[in-house]
Amino acid sequence: MGLYEISLATGVGIYIILAVSLNLITGYCGQISLGHAAFYGIGAYTVALLSKMGWPMYLTLGAGFFVAGIIGTIIGLASLRVKEDFLAIVTMGVAFLFVGIVRQQEFLGGEMGISGIPSHGMSKPGFLALVCVFAVLSILFSWYLKRSWMGFAFDAVADDEKTARVLGLDIKAYKLTAFAMGTAIAGLAGGLYAYYTRFIVPDTFGFIESVTILSMVAVGGIGSIFGVVIATILLVLMPEFFRFINDYRLLLYGVLLFSVMRFAPQGLAGFFSYLVKKKEG
Repeated sequence: MGLYEISLATGVGIYIILAVSLNLITGYCGQISLGHAAFYGIGAYTVALLSKMGWPMYLTLGAGFFVAGIIGTIIGLASLRVKEDFLAIVTMGVAFLFVGIVRQQEFLGGEMGISGIPSHGMSKPGFLALVCVFAVLSILFSWYLKRSWMGFAFDAVADDEKTARVLGLDIKAYKLTAFAMGTAIAGLAGGLYAYYTRFIVPDTFGFIESVTILSMVAVGGIGSIFGVVIATILLVLMPEFFRFINDYRLLLYGVLLFSVMRFAPQGLAGFFSYLVKKKEG
């Protein structure tokens, strides 16, 4: 692959990690989050600051993972009393709050962001391989979790909280666990992004980015691992292969999100399932 293809593949890998992380929250536990990009940004800014202090990459990425997870846990605790539409509004507020705070902090670069982030010290193919490893690990973790006892508990909470509570499940604990895991993985993706671009600005992690990530999950099929990965690849590559789409990307994502939620709530996963059943029938 040439440098352009390597760069594009690296971006796809980072978005796969992001989409899978949101799927843990929205797809597995039924919590609609419109502020996921904020935790993506927390990981990116953590890595950027620590790398400029001379920390090695394996420590900065670990720090981005844990800091995003800790802050996600705190936000999750504050959001436990709200659900459905109200939860979406609260998480949307988190996205705006993150961008607003970062813009006002000089040590975070303010409006200008942080530039000159130290190199990861790897070749571009090597860094692509690292991103692919993390993407595969996130997919495998998601797959394992979905088939574990915790995955079944998540499904019960997402399907009917009242019934799950009657069965003795600790609803708050499971919701908080899903939120913590999803935000931590988003922080890892943010750290990889910081090393990928070596320059970050607040607007990269705003509400629009959160809608983009949610679109990938919704189009792929909420709760589906395979569908989310396929949708992520398609939605990242479409603006690259069809340049005229790039100027209308936000409009495209909005239309896709509305269309899928209205006419095909199971997304690509449901469509593929329908084709398989039709072929077998």
